[in-house]
Amino acid sequence: MMAIEVGQVAPDFTLLDQNSNPVTLSEFKGKKVLVYFYPRASTPGCTVQAQGLRDTKAELDALNVVVLGISPDTPKKLTNFTNKQELNFTLLADEDHLVCEKYQVWQLKKFMGRENMGVVRTSFLVDESGNIEHVFNKFKTKNHHEVVLDFLQSQ
Repeated sequence: MMAIEVGQVAPDFTLLDQNSNPVTLSEFKGKKVLVYFYPRASTPGCTVQAQGLRDTKAELDALNVVVLGISPDTPKKLTNFTNKQELNFTLLADEDHLVCEKYQVWQLKKFMGRENMGVVRTSFLVDESGNIEHVFNKFKTKNHHEVVLDFLQSQ
């Protein structure tokens, strides 16, 4: 499988959101979409990352950006995460990690001497036409939102 690269058409998908409603990427044509993949809802790093995006939603809205967070969690777990953190954007459940695989973020990870398959934290900015505009893969969870905003504001 080829790596996801800037300029190519973003792989389309339909997943259930935190309210068990289907959401399809291609429905957002005309807007920029930040598709961000994270390992698991309600874990410390994922919570900090989500809070940063929550707190900068007004700036992202002003830049015509929709945020879609994707993890291999269930819709129920995403509902709890959304409610507990008062998140103001859409989270999507990729329980069988097929979308993670399409975007090549489902990879072998090493943690504390153990290896297992999981989500490599990566974000893709999809432009108004549905093409990959930028790939964010070098950031810390606490400054992810700043890295994204800096890129958007530099355009």
